[in-house]
Amino acid sequence: MSAPQPAQPGQVLREARRRDSATKRARVREAIAELEQAGDPITFASVARQAGVSTWLVYADGVREHITAAQHRHTARPEQERRAGLRPSEASLRTDLTLARQELGELRAERDQLREHLRRHLGRDLDALATADLHTRVDELGGHNQRLTDDLARAHADNQTLRARVTTLETELGAARTSLRRMIRDQNREQQS
Repeated sequence: MSAPQPAQPGQVLREARRRDSATKRARVREAIAELEQAGDPITFASVARQAGVSTWLVYADGVREHITAAQHRHTARPEQERRAGLRPSEASLRTDLTLARQELGELRAERDQLREHLRRHLGRDLDALATADLHTRVDELGGHNQRLTDDLARAHADNQTLRARVTTLETELGAARTSLRRMIRDQNREQQS
């Protein structure tokens, strides 16, 4: 019987990531249950904070649905409480408003931070592309321009030479025609005489 093959580094890494993802997703579900149990507002940021995970994870497929369902249950609860004669207290509403404002501030700060990071990253990439490629492209265009200038000069010189040759050939052709006419005239005279 052969010994089992050692796991490839890529396999080990994928398995570790899978386990880590499963653990974090389980913590998110536990955080949702705790928030529901406590009657606290269920938001993506509050779930991420309670579970100790990134906000990116709580928006991922397979996690977002749990939070959305919990939010619907939480939203339905005040309606059920109103029917039962219970109303949220003013302090509860103020707390909700404070939490919402806090979450909004955090989201704005995160958005601004991501924008700044993206701006710097894109600027750095554009500078790198522009500098390296621009020098190469300028050299290529300069060489191409010089070749075209040389070709144009050669074509111009060839054109002048050919024009001179055409003029010479036209002159020679005219002289040959004149000579041929004389010969024909002279020969006609001799035959008539």
